[in-house]
Amino acid sequence: MELQNSIDVSASGLRAQSLRMRVIAENLANADSVATSSTSDPYRRKIATFTQELDRSTGATGVSVSSIENDTSAFGRVYQPGSPAADAEGYVAQPNVNPLIEVADMKAAQRSYEANLNAIESARGMTTRTIDLLK
Repeated sequence: MELQNSIDVSASGLRAQSLRMRVIAENLANADSVATSSTSDPYRRKIATFTQELDRSTGATGVSVSSIENDTSAFGRVYQPGSPAADAEGYVAQPNVNPLIEVADMKAAQRSYEANLNAIESARGMTTRTIDLLK
């Protein structure tokens, strides 16, 4: 039963990191999206936040995504007076997405995903070897 608990915990990590990677991919896809007018905001970066999740039936603590929040950091500004999204001073607001940070976050999420996958594979292998010993 303990091996099943470890698989369940790792599976919760897989689900959480998968959602995190989707959020990061959305951020990267919209890194160059600007507002359609001077009165609207451009794309705002999103951040997935995690929380512990206790399975009362087994006592195992997993992880889940508690929310996907908007990053409240300031937008960048680029001088483009001819753009329809330019304000009165000629500046266009740019998304608050830094592709370098997003790529680093994606790599961290990918490594966490792989670690959880390896843990599941190890637990599965131990279960298989135990069954083989009992034959």
